[in-house]
Amino acid sequence: MTGYLVRRLGQAVVVLWAAWTVAWLVLWALPGDAVEVRLGIEANGVTPEQADALRASMGLDQPWPVQYLTGLGRALTGDLGTSWENGRPVTALLAAGLQATLALTALALLLAVVFGAGIALLATGTRYRRLNRALLNLPPLGVAVPGFWLGLILLEVFSFRLSLFPAIGNEGFASLVLPAVTLAVPTSALIAQLLSRSLQDALDQPWADTARAKGARPSRVLLGHALRNAALPALTITGLIVGQLLSGAVVAETVFSRTGLGRLTASAVTAQDTPVVQGIVLFAALVFVVVNLAVDLLYPLLDRRIVPRAAAKASRP
Repeated sequence: MTGYLVRRLGQAVVVLWAAWTVAWLVLWALPGDAVEVRLGIEANGVTPEQADALRASMGLDQPWPVQYLTGLGRALTGDLGTSWENGRPVTALLAAGLQATLALTALALLLAVVFGAGIALLATGTRYRRLNRALLNLPPLGVAVPGFWLGLILLEVFSFRLSLFPAIGNEGFASLVLPAVTLAVPTSALIAQLLSRSLQDALDQPWADTARAKGARPSRVLLGHALRNAALPALTITGLIVGQLLSGAVVAETVFSRTGLGRLTASAVTAQDTPVVQGIVLFAALVFVVVNLAVDLLYPLLDRRIVPRAAAKASRP
């Protein structure tokens, strides 16, 4: 088990390095640089000498290998640098937006699990074929709906016309509802698609026929037996779901004018604020790695037939 954890931690380090490096290369390859974006040399009459001085203070006058190794060395010590846009430390900017984004994504994940699992269970457990088809047609529709369009529709209906929820801001629980629903719809559709297929496959297994032959009710077969086995494939995509929620927060926080990591990402990309963008990418990669490691450790608890490879080898005579 210890060897398994060591390997996974080594893989996590490689993933974090790759995420940081890819983000740096993409930003470095963009036309222009942060100095031109920030100053607008032609529009504001800034002299080339002033631009060169600012570029030197930001370290952009160095060759790209030096810039890369310097930034990577600071990141290894936990120093993500300083924002080129406002001069604040990147860690402080991440901490300021983290709470709002975590609250939004946590509520969106809860709604997605409830809606997605509810649709899958109802579609699988119903005896009415028309209801089954109608419910199974909902997930593809939810996946196909663009997030920004859904957010604008929710704003128009529930904020401007019905005045049930605030249109913008971070004040109170009510301001979380519409952005969370915007994020939850495509995520719940993904969960419903995978879980409904897994439930149907589980109900077709011989042990399900045995449970029915022993007199178990359909609801007990579905909830007590099939759901536990069908939950494993859905649990596998937890990392993908969390990543989808974090990326969707960019759209949701922009549409609903919420402060958070999503809106910070949008503004940092627009300004080519490399330290902030790399800090956000590194944080997202860290969340992805931690979630997937937690999922791997939960597998043996849900299904005792699944054990880490190292533990399985150690247990053999």
